[in-house]
Amino acid sequence: MATLPMFPLGSVLIPGMPLTLRIFEPRYRALFADVMAGDAEFGVVLIERGTEVGGGDQRFSRGTVAHVRGYRELESSIMVVATGGRRIDIERWLDDDPYPRAEVREIAPLTWSDDLVDVHRRAERCVRRLLATASEYVDVPWSVDEQLSDDPIMSAWQLAGIAPIQTLDRYALLGSTSLPELLERLQGFCAEADELIRLTAGPLEIDDD
Repeated sequence: MATLPMFPLGSVLIPGMPLTLRIFEPRYRALFADVMAGDAEFGVVLIERGTEVGGGDQRFSRGTVAHVRGYRELESSIMVVATGGRRIDIERWLDDDPYPRAEVREIAPLTWSDDLVDVHRRAERCVRRLLATASEYVDVPWSVDEQLSDDPIMSAWQLAGIAPIQTLDRYALLGSTSLPELLERLQGFCAEADELIRLTAGPLEIDDD
């Protein structure tokens, strides 16, 4: 197990996806200073109850390691750009003083095999179709023509990151134990979201960034 500084958020960080943070609380300024004095990595975990500001939140037990790619110091905050990497399970939360920390264990990475080509393509078509449908009702942060990684495992995760699905569905995908499971569940969540749009014939509420 390793001990990581942790940043609880109201969204799920998927491997391979970008993360932009505005850091202004003293505890997270201290976290960021220690992160940049080390390996530029910290953990991100979804908040179960509570808010991102002020502490006292309850957190889910699975997250993602974020690697800092760049930052800018402003007058009253720090803008940070990071990328999601390895998945982690939280084994034990430590004292939040001076900032949230946890003992974590890495989750085994997913593996690829050539017999997954068809299910990967179906998942991609499903995600892009849902993006097109959702964009008719709400502003979505990702384009229907969004470019994906040439690496099939990374592109599968990116599909999970850009799909306009609910936050808890995305969190469920983060716990996938195999690539077929990730791709099949992703298609299921996309189908449910698409059905919701068509049943309501109105805006789809997307509670992610």
